[in-house]
Amino acid sequence: MKITEKTLVSDILKEYGDIADVMEIFGVKRVGGFGFRRFITKFITVKTAAFIHRVPLDKFILMVENAISEKR
Repeated sequence: MKITEKTLVSDILKEYGDIADVMEIFGVKRVGGFGFRRFITKFITVKTAAFIHRVPLDKFILMVENAISEKR
């Protein structure tokens, strides 16, 4: 899956599972439990998530891609 600014975070969770543990290594704190994240992320794009976490978009996409690689 290609991660872009328009990718829904819920699609990432659906494809790769919960990557919150790995994202925390990169300094992105988890929001609630996995069930809550699965619900709320149906409406949040990668671009919005980067804004919420105050991380530049290109850096956030790289973090997500690295988290996915680490999870595999």
